[in-house]
Amino acid sequence: MREKMYPLFKRLDMLEWRACNRIARLGAYKPLLWILRKASWLGDYPAWIVLCVSLPVLYGMRYWALAISWGLCAAFGGLVYRFLKNKLARERPYISYNVIPCTMPPLDRYSFPSGHTLHAVMFLTLTYYYVPQLLPIVVPFAIVVMASRVILGLHYLTDVAAGALLGFAIAHLGIYAINSAFVGWF
Repeated sequence: MREKMYPLFKRLDMLEWRACNRIARLGAYKPLLWILRKASWLGDYPAWIVLCVSLPVLYGMRYWALAISWGLCAAFGGLVYRFLKNKLARERPYISYNVIPCTMPPLDRYSFPSGHTLHAVMFLTLTYYYVPQLLPIVVPFAIVVMASRVILGLHYLTDVAAGALLGFAIAHLGIYAINSAFVGWF
């Protein structure tokens, strides 16, 4: 069975490599590269901290509990993706394929799953559920963060897809936990 599946996986890897190679070429445009680097840096943690801290300021003290819960979701997400990265040990595209440039220093060695994408989708999902009026700001930013990871040569498309799925799942676990713990607050 394994021998029959190997050619299929090899072909899928080649298709993904070609797509990542083409997408990473967008990083050759200096203004776009600057925007993507800034979005990637902000998407690491600063933008999400600002979002969490600004909610109580903008919408009242009851949002402190939500901000703290979001922080706990972020910490849990960080543990999940760090565990998976270290266990699966998938090399980054620029390491595996030297024709894909690394246009921003990575935070760690491995690529699967994308932690930036996990947090972007997690915060996007939580924003949709709790503070949908912020979606016009959060949606475009999350999209740029996710795109930046591939264009900067740091992740494969499947790294981003896995990060998005994990972020969505963790957000829903967080929503359940928040609603269970803070019944009547929101």
